[in-house]
Amino acid sequence: MKFFLFNLGHFRCWNRSIWISLASLSLLLSMSCREPHQVTIAVIPRTSGSLLWEPAHRGAQDAAEEIGAQIYWNAPTREDDVAGQIALIEHVVAGDYQGLVLAPNQSLALITPVRRALAHGLPLVIISSPLPVPAGNNLSYILNDEEEGGRIAARRVAQLLHGRGTIAILGIDPDVKGIMLRVESFERYLAQNEPDIHIIERHTGSFNVPHEQEVAEEALAAHPDLDAIVTLMWPSARGAMSTIDNNPGRFKAKVLSFDPEDLSFSSPSLDSVVVQNTRMMGNLAVKLIHAKLSGKAIPAITTLEPVLITRANANSEEIRHMTTMDWNPGWNLSHTP
Repeated sequence: MKFFLFNLGHFRCWNRSIWISLASLSLLLSMSCREPHQVTIAVIPRTSGSLLWEPAHRGAQDAAEEIGAQIYWNAPTREDDVAGQIALIEHVVAGDYQGLVLAPNQSLALITPVRRALAHGLPLVIISSPLPVPAGNNLSYILNDEEEGGRIAARRVAQLLHGRGTIAILGIDPDVKGIMLRVESFERYLAQNEPDIHIIERHTGSFNVPHEQEVAEEALAAHPDLDAIVTLMWPSARGAMSTIDNNPGRFKAKVLSFDPEDLSFSSPSLDSVVVQNTRMMGNLAVKLIHAKLSGKAIPAITTLEPVLITRANANSEEIRHMTTMDWNPGWNLSHTP
């Protein structure tokens, strides 16, 4: 009887050892078959589905394909949805992401979430418009040259008006530093170089098109002989174009805008647009984060010049490449957690 009990205990120990060994072997096999952890970089623009930001998506995807990474692309549904953008940043900080590319839709409100992301050790590249947070360590900037954009617009207005006339500026947004830089540069260039061009109206802007149309109507009613309207955001341009086009023969003002939603030039009052190279921004930002993760030194600030687009060059190969919203067929690197 004792012999039987001894052997039964021995059998049980032996059986348990087999199961432990099999479980260990299974774990090792599953680990050996698992794919290596893939780098995922989050890209959060001000909004999506527009000519301004979808090229950034394409640029980021092209870079991700080149370096073997994944892109998590998400954005607020409106450019003025600051709370929505902050929530997306917090999601990325709490998730399994190795880098963040951000186009901030407000200067001051984004400071705290950006600093929180940096405190978590997340490499971060700000694109388009700067924040009042100095570059360094894990923070880099790829910025639109807003001052050059202002000068480009001023030179176009001077050419359009032959050096003499009146203009209105609509869509000023004090919460976006890039917009303030472009309007200051625009006004400075005219003051220094075009003394016979006078700015007679200045208005802040919003992303509410009906409201922007009311602003344009009031400006044109007060100055029906206005020669040009410069709009610093696209809703202001839509409001101005609608007012002019719906009153044929009454107003002669031509519209020059920044950050268009399309390049159809369907409005006869639209003269030209100044466009950021967001495709290049998205591409370079993803590559900078990859370089940072690889232990390489990266530039603190990179500046890209915007481009003036008119009816004459809107369909050129260079412009179509810069503003394309097409993605690689059959392969979408974006994913949603």
